[in-house]
Amino acid sequence: MIKNISDEYVYKKEVDWSLFNYGFAIPIEYQVMFRQVADRFIQRGESKDITLYLNGKSYKAKLNNNRIDKKFGPHADIVQIRYSQNSELAQALRGYFQRSYAYISMMKRLQEKGSKKHISLPEDFKEYLAVYTTEYDDTYVLETIGSQDIEILRNIIAGQSERTMEAQFNFDMKDDTAGCKEKEQIVKIRKLNKKIGDNLKRLYGYRCQICGRLIGEEYGSHVAEAHHIDYFVRSLNNDASNQIILCPNHHSIIHDVDPVFDRTRLLYTYANGVEEKLVLNRHL
Repeated sequence: MIKNISDEYVYKKEVDWSLFNYGFAIPIEYQVMFRQVADRFIQRGESKDITLYLNGKSYKAKLNNNRIDKKFGPHADIVQIRYSQNSELAQALRGYFQRSYAYISMMKRLQEKGSKKHISLPEDFKEYLAVYTTEYDDTYVLETIGSQDIEILRNIIAGQSERTMEAQFNFDMKDDTAGCKEKEQIVKIRKLNKKIGDNLKRLYGYRCQICGRLIGEEYGSHVAEAHHIDYFVRSLNNDASNQIILCPNHHSIIHDVDPVFDRTRLLYTYANGVEEKLVLNRHL
């Protein structure tokens, strides 16, 4: 069993057919810590054996670094975690995500023969697999986030303010009101949320995406906060595409006056007519 898990965020994979049968791809352009691991562990065009831990049990898989023409830019860098349809890991994932596997299998049978149309789970059924690093470059930890976990969290946070919820994510505050079983769901999802936010903070060098300022550097500190564009207490969406990095001032202002975010123009519009465009953006 591995020890001293560093558990840096690698990827949040939405459950789909590929996960149950042969693996999944990880775009590494925005995955700061994982990119560092991949750069030193595997070269373009290489394939290496890796170990994945799921609920304490180890599984074997392959990590492939696809050789892609550099003309496509850094965003073309994709690594793949691969395993066979009959592997122990594929079977274990079907067991953990039984409802998702049953639904997708049913929809596949209803498709026209030969169809390769992607099947997505209904919004209320969506489930995820989180991938984290360990102290070893060839070893990763997997955590399942089932629809039941998400539903439990939805019930727990009902009525909570977004500011309170984000404080738990940004500052690792604990919720002492939940029961033992409920705490398991909160800890698992809060950990993923915080790790995604931490990855984005590193991506932007702890600078605010609105004003570009780096707060606290003169004191030997970096103060930045992750903010959910669509409030987490309503959306339960902790994807990187729903988070931006802000300085404490802009974070407080946004929660105070609740401006509207335009995803097309990448700007906030305030009630008094003021518009603020993101000056830093690499992931939206």
